[in-house]
Amino acid sequence: VEVIVDLGGNIEAEIVHAAGAAGVKFIQAQTNGLDHINLDAIRSVGIMLAHCPGELSSVALAESAMMFILMLANRWGESEQNFAEGKSFFPTGMELVGRKLAIVGFGASGQQLARRARPFGMQIMAIDIRDIEQDVLDEIQPEFLGSPADLDGVIAECDFLSVHLHLTEETHHTIDARRIGLMKPTAHIINVARGALIDEEALYESLREGRIGGAGLDVFAQEPPDFTRPVFQLPNVLATPHVGGSSDGTSRKRAQFAADNLDRYARGEPILGRVL
Repeated sequence: VEVIVDLGGNIEAEIVHAAGAAGVKFIQAQTNGLDHINLDAIRSVGIMLAHCPGELSSVALAESAMMFILMLANRWGESEQNFAEGKSFFPTGMELVGRKLAIVGFGASGQQLARRARPFGMQIMAIDIRDIEQDVLDEIQPEFLGSPADLDGVIAECDFLSVHLHLTEETHHTIDARRIGLMKPTAHIINVARGALIDEEALYESLREGRIGGAGLDVFAQEPPDFTRPVFQLPNVLATPHVGGSSDGTSRKRAQFAADNLDRYARGEPILGRVL
């Protein structure tokens, strides 16, 4: 066996060292991001590593984030409760036209979200550490594009905040208690990326105390999370069990990418998505 294909987060240090001793040369991870991969162990045994690029799951993640935006704007949780209790004609939802959507991390999934939010009349405010390609800017035409230095101002101004970053030591708790405190009391947080990008305890406290409008969460710092936490029962908190990027389309695209990379390895060609 020369190659391992990992469907996600399964290769611990013990397995890596056993694989190295058995002659494994290449690990293909079928996920995006490196926070759940033991890079140090893989590096120590000299195994080549590749993962799936973000654009393969970007459509599914963007659709999930847009779903949360629409549901929160229309107060889905409260409406569902009212229907179950036989109450009609309220609550009143929020139109998205003119609302400001802050996208933190304007890569593949952030751009796909912008493409979906723009037809609803939302104003796009994007933050990224890198320069964005001009053809992307010409297509999406965000109202604002800034760097991390502009993040506080964007957070204070937005109606919806959607996080689309990789999880690293630098991005851990990017949305912390101080920044949550900058948000308008009617603003909402969306996270379909990684749970630890947000200080969850600070977020939950602000939700319990009614200091922000609501949250749509698909990812959590500890997974699986404690599903019984009272905060998840709030009508303005929508939670799904880390399924945002796991569409049929993502599965097909990632499987094809992995298969193509195995063919490239067999032919001695350069590996795509290579990390190590």
